[in-house]
Amino acid sequence: MKETVHIEEPKVARVLFASPAASYLWLAARLFIGYQWVHAGWEKITGTEGGWHWAFTSGSWLRTSAGLKGFAGFALTQAKGPHAAVNYGWYAAFLRWIERSGAGVLAPAIALGEFVIGAALILGLFTGVAAFFAGILSTSFGLAGVAGVNPVFFVIEVFLILAWRNAGYIGLDRFVLPALGTPWKPGKLLHRPPRMAVAA
Repeated sequence: MKETVHIEEPKVARVLFASPAASYLWLAARLFIGYQWVHAGWEKITGTEGGWHWAFTSGSWLRTSAGLKGFAGFALTQAKGPHAAVNYGWYAAFLRWIERSGAGVLAPAIALGEFVIGAALILGLFTGVAAFFAGILSTSFGLAGVAGVNPVFFVIEVFLILAWRNAGYIGLDRFVLPALGTPWKPGKLLHRPPRMAVAA
């Protein structure tokens, strides 16, 4: 018979990533990151750079891919030399695809995705999933040579992924997660009671 080895996580990890007491910390992180993504997505959806006056602009990423093509083109100018900001050939190829033909599909997806991710983080709805996709966007922008705030965003997003059980406790996850459960353990709405055997 094999001996089961159980390695407990540190107490600080249990508090940070499982305790409702830490949910106030994650609420602050969620609101900060969520607002940044909502704001970025809204600017792309409405075509307003640095403002909310959507009625006076026509540069929405839902209607034109010029903004994303310009971003990819600029990033490709930094893909040359031994210490290039865009340091991976496969990502440079991805940026070339965006510039040539992929922007039409990705521009609205990015604009709407940023807004939905931010809204989900603010509301505390599927927080771990939203933080995961936010981390993918932060990584993508970082690979394109845009450092800026993305490294800080990525670190916070990783912590929110780790805290998926309690990060949305002050939010909709407090009600949604027990109801829906997880892929490995269905919640109350998806749980089917065992069938009773009928005697012949």
